[in-house]
Amino acid sequence: MSTATATATATATATATAPAPARPAHRDPNVLRWVGAYTASTLGDSVYHLALSWTVVSTGTPAQAGLVMAVSAVPRALLMLGGGVVADRLGPRRVVIGSDAVRCLVVLGLAATLFLTSPGLWALAAVALVFGTVDALFLPAVGALPPRIAPTDQLARIQGLRGLAYRCGAVLGAPLGGLAVALGGPATAFGAAGVLFALSIPLLSALRLRPLPDTEGVRDGTALSDLADGLRYLRGHRVLGPLMVIVLLSDLGFVGPLNVGLAVLAEQRDWGASGIGWILAGFGTGAGAAALLLTVRGHVPRAGAVSGWTMTLGAVAIGALAYAPVLPAAVAVALAIGLLAGLSGALCNALVQTHCEPAYLGRVTAVAGLCSLGLAPLGYPLTGAAIGLWGLGPVYVVSASVCALSGIYGLLVPAVRKAELPR
Repeated sequence: MSTATATATATATATATAPAPARPAHRDPNVLRWVGAYTASTLGDSVYHLALSWTVVSTGTPAQAGLVMAVSAVPRALLMLGGGVVADRLGPRRVVIGSDAVRCLVVLGLAATLFLTSPGLWALAAVALVFGTVDALFLPAVGALPPRIAPTDQLARIQGLRGLAYRCGAVLGAPLGGLAVALGGPATAFGAAGVLFALSIPLLSALRLRPLPDTEGVRDGTALSDLADGLRYLRGHRVLGPLMVIVLLSDLGFVGPLNVGLAVLAEQRDWGASGIGWILAGFGTGAGAAALLLTVRGHVPRAGAVSGWTMTLGAVAIGALAYAPVLPAAVAVALAIGLLAGLSGALCNALVQTHCEPAYLGRVTAVAGLCSLGLAPLGYPLTGAAIGLWGLGPVYVVSASVCALSGIYGLLVPAVRKAELPR
């Protein structure tokens, strides 16, 4: 055999045995099934919350309405860490399917009850309590699924797709719920939410999961020992531990101005409720653009550094929002906040999922969720009281400084600053 022939044969053999390139996440049917299920579940959640708030306000006093709406937050905060243990022990897909099945049955049961009678506030509070408990299981599990359905080099794209699905649910869910209430009352809206939860179940059941690598010390003891093991793993990790601090600081500085402060800003500028809507639309557009960018691009070089810088620049935009003189300027600033915060948040999530061992991902996601949904909202009353004492501008500046601290901290920690996403 000649040298040329041998070279050609070796090349052909190498080409034949080379692994096929990974299919982009937005073209992977398995990932698209997960995105479809997540979108249906998010839409159902939005419709449910609108229907619940409308029913409670129509039935009781404003104080009672606020109490019922807050009921779900308590079990979600208290049980979130336990939900992470359950997700790691039973598997995230099984937990997500069970969560949506429970939500479907409870909401359809409430819809049937409303068709037949008018339940008291206690029944609505019980439904809210169930939802809060289910959320404590659902949120860690849904966050632990992406590494089980796609290669690690597609996790940034999946975070982009998840951001698009979430924005779709947030933007379309409220109008869909309002239309259902207008056409058939709260019972119809709850029924629509139940159908949306049901749609996610067959899509989740069809997912093909990647095998979970064996990890010593996981699922060998009690649930409490598994939780302690997960916290030790997180505390000792050079990337994941600092990322949890970043998540907490960024959300503490972010949620107050964009929730409590926004209503005060619109009132002081005489922009009214429509002004709040325009500002939120600007924020949603920016966040959606960031999610679309990640979905299409897939890989972001120096992801840790990019996340830190975008978080810091987004904090500057948060502080500037309080000083926007006219509504178009505020909308433009909100768009910048959505773009920068959306990109930094998605990159943080992708880094968590890339650097975390799959067997611990439920517990690590639970800690991140506790920081965002359990601890950060505690700043709401503090933000409101501070605005009353010192005014809008100083509170926005302080909140922006806390948010900027998270980005600066990420840039100062070498392991986070140098963290990369796989190609």
